[in-house]
Amino acid sequence: MNRLAGKVAIITGGANGIGKAIATRFAQEGAKLVIADFNEEALHATVEDFKSQGVETLGLKVNVAIEEDIQKMVDETVATFSQVNILVNCAGVLDKMQAAHNVEDDIWNRIMDINVGGIMRSIRKVLPYFQAQGSGVILNLSSIAGLTGGRGGFTYTAAKHAVTGMTKNIASHYGPQGIRCNGIAPAAVETGLTASMDGMDMEGLQYATRGVSLMPRAGKPEEIADIALFLASNESSYVNGVVIAADAGWSAY
Repeated sequence: MNRLAGKVAIITGGANGIGKAIATRFAQEGAKLVIADFNEEALHATVEDFKSQGVETLGLKVNVAIEEDIQKMVDETVATFSQVNILVNCAGVLDKMQAAHNVEDDIWNRIMDINVGGIMRSIRKVLPYFQAQGSGVILNLSSIAGLTGGRGGFTYTAAKHAVTGMTKNIASHYGPQGIRCNGIAPAAVETGLTASMDGMDMEGLQYATRGVSLMPRAGKPEEIADIALFLASNESSYVNGVVIAADAGWSAY
């Protein structure tokens, strides 16, 4: 349907999992892609895959915790495509389900620098372009832990609540300038990230999973990508400052 025809989308964490699924969905709807990821091997494979399908794609190795990488990401996007229309903040890491009394400073600092600081840096850099053109869409990947209190480790929950707050702040302050900012808050999704968790705090894990039996099922990356497409397209033109729970009704229990 070409719902994103002519649009240029930056997707951080776009080489794997949910980010790659979003990139795939956007490409199917005509978007030009900028895949930004720290995993160089996955980045190369993903970019080559998109290019082989005829999708205009720029791949950039980016660590969202580094200001210079963010600057390069947006500057090279504009230099290559002459514009940027959509920013998807998908890059993120987990906190080993550490309970509050077990939180380690290095885990806290890493999660905050990537999951919160990375989004702040990306938004800060892209906003002047959106303001100049009078339009732009920002999509933040939060988590059901960003809408509830007990479904994640302490640091991850705090970080994702910050993402939810940033989403609403941007929508409120910049909405009158034609800029929309929304979020998605998935529960468990079948990705390599969640499948590869190790070294977990078993006490924190026990706290966070007490209600898992009430979750109807895990989601698929493609299901999150469909929500992202709606929020990135003009079909959601009247939606701003919303973080959608994508959890099959789990948080409604």
